[in-house]
Amino acid sequence: MPLAKFSKIEGYAEKRHGGAKGVAEILKQHPGGKPSDLKRGDDRFLAGMAQGVFSAGFNWKVIEAKWDGFEEAFFGFNVRKVASFDDDDIARLLADTRIVRHGPKIKSTIENARFILEIAKEHGSFGKFLRDWPASDQIGLIEVLKTRGSRLGGATGSYFLRFNGWDAFILSRDVVAALIREGVIDKAPTGKAAMKAVQEAFNVWTRESGRPQREVSRILALSVG
Repeated sequence: MPLAKFSKIEGYAEKRHGGAKGVAEILKQHPGGKPSDLKRGDDRFLAGMAQGVFSAGFNWKVIEAKWDGFEEAFFGFNVRKVASFDDDDIARLLADTRIVRHGPKIKSTIENARFILEIAKEHGSFGKFLRDWPASDQIGLIEVLKTRGSRLGGATGSYFLRFNGWDAFILSRDVVAALIREGVIDKAPTGKAAMKAVQEAFNVWTRESGRPQREVSRILALSVG
């Protein structure tokens, strides 16, 4: 089955959401991070990882409301300091009511601080590592986050990238439904072959439309719901 022209998918989205102007307005409401965010210090990437990990499977509004407390409890997410946390620090955090006291996610944040240090040693900084990774290989980047980081696979990794300035697509329920409709996949993608097909479709549609992956992803979702 030949891949549909993206203009056809845009047409579906426009029909559902008030034409091209309606779609444009919705895209403005869900911008994600800015490319300039990739030039921030590595402490902000650790904070972004922690926010994603703690929000996964939890009410994100609770995490947002407590975020100042998280910043204080983790010393502004100073990467070297968090990477050096020991059992006493974990015990301290488990007793700290300013944060959500979830032991595995606290440990995950410490592990991710060490992951960031490793990447920074190899590439100069975590931000430079992300800036240098091509948007045409999101599945490869997610694999690095999943295998070398902690709790950063799948949707958590994609949301982390999106909201920290890297041009990521999100495989939400509606995006998956659109990809199935267009014959890219036949069910929610889990294996390497299916993910490769998804990436190839996004690469074609971003080239064809001139849009970033985040907008292609959002328009796919809007074409369904």
